[in-house]
Amino acid sequence: MIALLTGRIAALEAESCVVDVGGVGYLVHASSRTLGALPQPPSPARLLIETQVREDAILLYGFADPAERDWFRLLTTVQGVGGRVALSVLSALSPRDLAGAIAAGDRASLTRAQGVGPRLAVRLLTELRDKAGALPATQGLPAAPAAAAPGLAEDALSALVNLGYRRGEAQPAVARVLERLGPDARLDAVIRDSLKELAA
Repeated sequence: MIALLTGRIAALEAESCVVDVGGVGYLVHASSRTLGALPQPPSPARLLIETQVREDAILLYGFADPAERDWFRLLTTVQGVGGRVALSVLSALSPRDLAGAIAAGDRASLTRAQGVGPRLAVRLLTELRDKAGALPATQGLPAAPAAAAPGLAEDALSALVNLGYRRGEAQPAVARVLERLGPDARLDAVIRDSLKELAA
């Protein structure tokens, strides 16, 4: 399976690009976010690749960063979400915004993506929240204050893990933010402030 391509951008289109690697052109489908981050042809570039093999085709999906690739993998585990719909979601929402939308149960944000109707949005929220909640907890790290709403710390932590942070580094940041914001903290504010803590 192809996991990485390093070459020159031969062509940029609305939903894909062609990467020239040693004279061989690979057609790579990508989100508008990744395509917008690529240089103009014929500049060199490097893309993380997710390969999908079907009966009638081998499809390559490219990503500028690991967080987007990880979300693509997670999205395509949901029934009714193929590569095209997953890229549409990632074009409409950054990994950070997607994590926040799922953690907050924000169906309206998901339906901004082409190909995602209300029913699929509900399925995405349900299945992805369940999968994020099933991640193993890390022991020996500071717990969230008892005054925080039950499950708030875990929801925020799951969102950060899905963005690519390790639980060991994310949990202390979430605990500090919950302590600062108090019992009335909103999930989107906890995620946003935790990201600031982690970036500091």
